[in-house]
Amino acid sequence: MRYKLLILLLLTSTMLVRAQELNSPQLSQYLADNPFVLSPTYAGIGDHVKIRMNGLAQWVGIKDAPRTQSIAADARIGNKSGMGIFLYNDKNGYTKQQGARISFAHHLTLDRYEDEFLSFGISYNFNQFRLDISEYYEVDPSVTDDRSTTNHNFDVGLMYRINKFYASLNSSNLLDKDIANFNPTFEPNRLRNYYLYTGYRYKKSKNSDLEIEPSVLYKMFESDGRSETDLNLKFRWYNYEDYYYAGANYRFLNDQIGKPLYVAPFAGLKKNNYYFGYSYQIILNDILNYSTGTHVITIGVDLFQGLSNCRCMY
Repeated sequence: MRYKLLILLLLTSTMLVRAQELNSPQLSQYLADNPFVLSPTYAGIGDHVKIRMNGLAQWVGIKDAPRTQSIAADARIGNKSGMGIFLYNDKNGYTKQQGARISFAHHLTLDRYEDEFLSFGISYNFNQFRLDISEYYEVDPSVTDDRSTTNHNFDVGLMYRINKFYASLNSSNLLDKDIANFNPTFEPNRLRNYYLYTGYRYKKSKNSDLEIEPSVLYKMFESDGRSETDLNLKFRWYNYEDYYYAGANYRFLNDQIGKPLYVAPFAGLKKNNYYFGYSYQIILNDILNYSTGTHVITIGVDLFQGLSNCRCMY
């Protein structure tokens, strides 16, 4: 049984590395009022310095399952621009990666009366990927030294907003990967991922305490042609500037719509500029036989409110 679990973890780790390398794993962190983790276009939106910390524990119950920690912070620069930084540490079986993303965004007002805005964003990515062989030697004695590589890349993004509707398009890992030190038969050199994130925040009336936000995240991976979709539904209950929220996230591969990868209920709150969010991913594939699910925790704070009065930054 131990070796069956080990083989399953190694195979899954390999698939995840191919899809996620140069990025931290993207599950439902963005739904905890933290869309900056998806796209640089969100840098500086909000009249404050926004800080969010995430802890991700995948496949609880499986030894050496993926664990990820990250922190994201973004703030305004002047009235129409913003900068942000995203740091992460990820351990997935025998692989480890640490990375950083530095982002800049510029926000234009198309129509101030209709709240119509256009945003542009760019990020520089730094990633160090390492294979830790301290335990792998038991599986393959021919591997006797740690393997590591350092990567540099860029993301670009575009976002359109009008009233309560938003749509952002992001392309990550624009540069091809240098695979001179890898087996070109199995190692992809094109790691570009494309994200389309769109949604609408609906209130029955201006004074309503309830807001409903349906959203969709579509992701396509150029390395192997796969694509997947998140269908999300989020409810917010307001109490002046504070609020509570709850909702659900449904993720599936686009060639297997009726076979979701997982369903993830989530909930959280904002209280006096402090944030807390929690999501539990209910796994619906073969790993369910070995794992109880995945936990995602987000905590955060907003600082120095009132940095700018330009509407395009709200």
